[in-house]
Amino acid sequence: MTDRVRLATRGSDLALRQTRSVARELERRRFDVELVEVTTRGDELRDELVHRLGRTGAFVRALDEEVLDDDGAADAAVHSMKDMPTESPPELVVAAVPERAAAGDVLVTPDGHGLDDLPEGATVGTASVRRRAQLLARRDDLDVEPLRGNVDTRIEKLLAPHLQREHERRLAAEDGDADIDTDNKSADADTDTGTGDESASTDTDANADTDADTGDGDGDPENLPDYDRGVDEWFDDRTEIERRALGREVDREYDAVVLAEAGLDRIGLLGQVPHQRLPPGEFVPSPGQGALAVVAREGEFAAAVHDAVDHPRTRVETTVERTVLAVLGGGCVAPIGVHALLQGEVVRTTVAVHGADGRRTVRDTRDLDVQRHAEAAREFAADLADRGAADLVADAVDAGDSDGTDPDSDATSGAEDRS
Repeated sequence: MTDRVRLATRGSDLALRQTRSVARELERRRFDVELVEVTTRGDELRDELVHRLGRTGAFVRALDEEVLDDDGAADAAVHSMKDMPTESPPELVVAAVPERAAAGDVLVTPDGHGLDDLPEGATVGTASVRRRAQLLARRDDLDVEPLRGNVDTRIEKLLAPHLQREHERRLAAEDGDADIDTDNKSADADTDTGTGDESASTDTDANADTDADTGDGDGDPENLPDYDRGVDEWFDDRTEIERRALGREVDREYDAVVLAEAGLDRIGLLGQVPHQRLPPGEFVPSPGQGALAVVAREGEFAAAVHDAVDHPRTRVETTVERTVLAVLGGGCVAPIGVHALLQGEVVRTTVAVHGADGRRTVRDTRDLDVQRHAEAAREFAADLADRGAADLVADAVDAGDSDGTDPDSDATSGAEDRS
């Protein structure tokens, strides 16, 4: 006999992909899965900042209500774990925590530059106060500016000026028109994006003159590059997201953006953009980042889902991370990073609580006994609170109340993918 499961999910591309990954695991274990798309309050309030939505659980509440309602449309709901409040309705349990994707962040650039390669004063986009603080702690010369939208929208905003200038140069070279903008902010040779742990490589047309990249040609037709491909052929080689970026209007130019690697990978873009993986020991990720949670009513059904898809290692690691967050408080407002890694009989846990400007940080790493990992996580967090973390969290909450600073998400509403 096949068990039927109705999984509640938000309707964004990222949310659907995440829920489908859970559905596939359940189907492998002979569950008959139906996806139920639910509109959350976050989906409806596009202009309200994420930290205010997060405080009220707007990203998860509507899905949970479908599970709790006797006449609801769902048996379980799939959430991004870092979206979940540390306190949930008592009738619900985290039935399963599937195996986590990459927990860390990546720096994405149009040209493959890494963080240390960015020019002084470079503009980096993120709406996360944690990422902002960590970037400024590493490089206080950076101009860290808000960047919101779905993951693919943020990538398009990053790529758009770069690709549009390249397109203009190619049109000018093809037409012999000197009336183009050659004051480039970044190296704008024809770029075919790729991946790598440090940065992606670029592939430049062999016959392109470097004057086009530096602006040294001053728009003189004789100094325009001699491309070996026409504009149409060049356009045909662009990826789908690059083509969308060519048509996007932007009001601010970015040299780089910081995103969660898991979100970028889940929507299939990790292999299409140059990126640098930021070391999680320094850029400590948000608690639960990269992990999913399947919530259901406590009982036999939840136990069956647990047996089908729960990943014990991920559950231990995320339990430690969320326990630390619960003790420190601040919810989704404070710039808190927690990363736990199960290593044999211990859970190596790094916690970093930042001041908004990156100048103040309470940071420590401790090996927690796996047999009492939740209790040990509470003790670790309490110790950090006494060492100044509580003051930083209180300052962040006060700042969030006064100026609407965004939390650890890069989106402004539930209609956008939180990554």
